[in-house]
Amino acid sequence: MFGSLIQKFKDGFKKTAKLFGALGGIFSKKLDAASIEELEEALYGADFGVETTQEILDEIRSAYAKDKDLHGREAAEIGKRVLARVLEGSEAKFVPAPEHIPEVIALVGVNGAGKTTTSAKLAHLFEQGGNAVILGACDTFRAAANEQIAAWATRLNLDLVPGRHGADAAAVAFDTVQAARSRGKRIAILDTAGRLHTKSHLMEELKKISRVVAKHDAAAPHHRWLVVDGTLGSNSIEQAKIFHEAFGLTGLIVTKLDGTSRGGALVGIWRELKIPIYYVGLGEKPEDLQPFSVENYVSAIFDTE
Repeated sequence: MFGSLIQKFKDGFKKTAKLFGALGGIFSKKLDAASIEELEEALYGADFGVETTQEILDEIRSAYAKDKDLHGREAAEIGKRVLARVLEGSEAKFVPAPEHIPEVIALVGVNGAGKTTTSAKLAHLFEQGGNAVILGACDTFRAAANEQIAAWATRLNLDLVPGRHGADAAAVAFDTVQAARSRGKRIAILDTAGRLHTKSHLMEELKKISRVVAKHDAAAPHHRWLVVDGTLGSNSIEQAKIFHEAFGLTGLIVTKLDGTSRGGALVGIWRELKIPIYYVGLGEKPEDLQPFSVENYVSAIFDTE
C-alpha cells in the first residue's frame, strides 16, 4: 500500500520531474557548472519560487565546491532534504473531532479550480474510510454546478442536498447541516461558488454561509479549505491570500497536479501563508485525490529513476 502511494505521487508529479530530465538529464550524470544552471532553470520553471530555489541551489553548490565528482543523484538527495525542511509542518491529517457532529467542511476557491469535483472525491474518500458524508450543492451561481455535483453523487453513491441556479447558497448550506444531523451523517461538505471576478459579492456570500451554519454549531464551519488549481503556479498564492484574508482558511487542497510541470506552487503558498496542506489531486479518478505527504512529494519531485 505504501509503495503504491509513492507511485501515485510519482505519476502525479511526472511532468514536474520531467523538467529535470528535459534539461539534459540533470540527475543522471555528474554535476558541472552547466548542469547546475540547468537545475536552477528547472526549479524556477516548476514554480518553487526564489527563496526555495536559492536554498536548494546554495546547498548543492556548497556540496559541489567540496566534491567536483558530485553526481546528480546526490544533488537530488540534497534537494529532497532542503524541500522537506522548507515544508516542515505543512502536512495535515484530517481526523473528525468527536465534539463536532456533523463536522462541517466548506470548500472555497475560484471557478475552474476543480472544487465541485474535489468535493465529491473528498466525500468518497471519507466514506471509504468509514465516515458517513453528505454533500451540499451551495454553488448556486454557476448554472451547471448543480448538475455536475448531482452526476458525481450518482456515480459515487453519495448523499446530496441539491441546490438550484439562483437559490440562496446559505439556505442550501443550512439545509445540508440540518440533513446531516437528521440522517446521522458524520461529515457535511459544502461546495461553494467561486466567482472571484465579483470578489466582494463572493466573500459576503461566504460570510453569510458561515453565519447561517453557525446557528447549528457556533464553531461551524469547522474547516475552511481552499481548493486551488496547481497549474496556475505562483498565481495560486495571490488567490490564497484573497481567500485567507476574507475567510480565514484552515487548509489547502491542490488539484490538477498531474496536468502541470509547475508542481512547486504549493511550496510557495505554504512558505508565505503557512496554510496546512491536506490533500492533492494527482489524477482524474476518485482515488487520485490523496492525503498530502511531504515524503512522497519530495521523492516524486526529485525522482532519479
